[in-house]
Amino acid sequence: MSQKTLYARLGGYDAISAVVSDLLPRLQQDPLLSHFWQRRPEDSMQRSKQLLIDFLCSGAGGPVYYTGRDMKTSHKGMRLSEADWSAFMKHLHVTLDAFNVPQIERDELAQFIESTKMDMVEA
Repeated sequence: MSQKTLYARLGGYDAISAVVSDLLPRLQQDPLLSHFWQRRPEDSMQRSKQLLIDFLCSGAGGPVYYTGRDMKTSHKGMRLSEADWSAFMKHLHVTLDAFNVPQIERDELAQFIESTKMDMVEA
């Protein structure tokens, strides 16, 4: 018997989409992070949201193909700092708490996200 993918254990596309829908406003309202979303048109915001959903679904083993750029290219020049990363991770954990994500899945998801840090944090 094979183990279910992280994607399935998280609840699939709709659950991951709900998590992203909860997470993004938290990030956008954080005084440290809000400048990353200033002056972005709504369609750009929606595209970023969809890319994040697709990235997480694909990375969690789901049947979703991520069509965006790699993390290094898509975050180049943003000057993400360790403080930015820490704030992001804090909000991620608050969101996962709100959805009562079990510890095993939370750890696995955090490990996947942490694997992208070196490509995103520049400063």
